[in-house]
Amino acid sequence: MEQTLIILKPDAVQRRLMGRIIQRFEEKGLCVVGMKLMQISRELAERHYAPHKGKPFYPGLIDYITSGPVVVMVLAGNRAIDITRTMMGKTFGYEAAPGTIRGDFGASRSFNLLHGSDAPDTAKTEIALYFRETELLDYAPSDQAWVYPRNDV
Repeated sequence: MEQTLIILKPDAVQRRLMGRIIQRFEEKGLCVVGMKLMQISRELAERHYAPHKGKPFYPGLIDYITSGPVVVMVLAGNRAIDITRTMMGKTFGYEAAPGTIRGDFGASRSFNLLHGSDAPDTAKTEIALYFRETELLDYAPSDQAWVYPRNDV
């Protein structure tokens, strides 16, 4: 199963959208294999967003992600990265299609509710920033056979 990192950003937590967003991922058939509520330190945020250092939006991004509690979680499932990125919608809520998380809950250019890994290598790097290997569970939900038929991997 592919894994991806999802961060419910401070605006999602402050607006009490955590349960509704997690529910969408679970209803799609993705499995939560690790999750924690935390405050991201400036140092961790700078490591996470290092590829964006020097870009005009970088300082605001660091201030935003460290401004309040977040939920970090690892989701697992076939094609988890593509599925979560489609479900999240376009980066800016006012551009995101209705039915996506950002399209349904977001309107801002600055506050975009959540982060999701964009590729398998990125996911592996990002997951390691937030979770030790022993914090991630490996289990198969009882409905997995109904979400992923054997011939649909």
